[in-house]
Amino acid sequence: MALLKQILTRIGYAAALLLAVVILNFFLIHIAPGDIADTIAGDMGGATAEVMDPIRIDYGLDRPFIVQLGLSLWNVLHFDFGYSFFFNTPVTSLIAERLPATLLLVFTAQILALVIGVVLGVISARKPHGMLSHFVTFLALFGFSAPVFWTGIMLLISFSLILPLFPVAGMVDVILFDAPVWRRVLDVAHHLFLPALTLASIFLALYSRLCRASMLEVLGSDYIRTARAKGLSEGEIIYKHALKNALGPVVTLAGLQFSAVVSGAVLVETVFSWPGLGTLALQSILARDTPTILGILFFSALVVIIGNLLTDLTLRLIDPRINSRGG
Repeated sequence: MALLKQILTRIGYAAALLLAVVILNFFLIHIAPGDIADTIAGDMGGATAEVMDPIRIDYGLDRPFIVQLGLSLWNVLHFDFGYSFFFNTPVTSLIAERLPATLLLVFTAQILALVIGVVLGVISARKPHGMLSHFVTFLALFGFSAPVFWTGIMLLISFSLILPLFPVAGMVDVILFDAPVWRRVLDVAHHLFLPALTLASIFLALYSRLCRASMLEVLGSDYIRTARAKGLSEGEIIYKHALKNALGPVVTLAGLQFSAVVSGAVLVETVFSWPGLGTLALQSILARDTPTILGILFFSALVVIIGNLLTDLTLRLIDPRINSRGG
């Protein structure tokens, strides 16, 4: 019952935060110079006030700010983000079409970074002065210093152009549209590997270093020494007793870094022409397609908030001490 109350409290905080994000996004878009009428006039090569004023009236831009904000919040409550004048389609349809690609990229990269990072961290903690431990340290320094777009371009040149092992861009091969489902799944995985590895590279080194440090601290604990004194094998000590406690800081960091993963996906999608929200956001910003921008910002914030909420719940499952403290 206490856990359910804590979960409902977290959901309430998440809803309040999402509302604040929507209001802030609307305010920032509103105070930015120019509007939809200016963009349409620019596409037409210029237009008079007599032409632009009706456009502003059609989009409701002539109304007071508070009225526009109220209408925007009402529409958000109904998941109605208006109509994209640039793509000539409802914003909700656009986002529904692109969001799965971004979620696939983000979650694959996060899982890759966590799994590989934890494995490297555990192995290097077992031999803290070995060659692998030094390699993990080098990897961490490289991961911190290398910009994600540079890493993506280097992987693209190495494994798509010099060694043509992976596709250069896109998410699917058009000639496989009529192929069996399993063949198309493999094709998506083939296209996904380099973008996901690029995005994971930012956080892989971070997770491995944190897991290594956390494991070293746990392995030096009294209860681990007691377990060794009882004659338990090293594998049982690490995987049954130490790893569970050492994962807490790694999962916490993964949750805090989730927003960085989503923002990093924008750059990765641009480098690999991945058809997700990142490329859609870039096109919408260049076209000043305000309804689409607000819709993308809303769903991006929603993904980040849900990711952090799931991280919080995961922490409570792997570490019951958090529930007992009422955190």
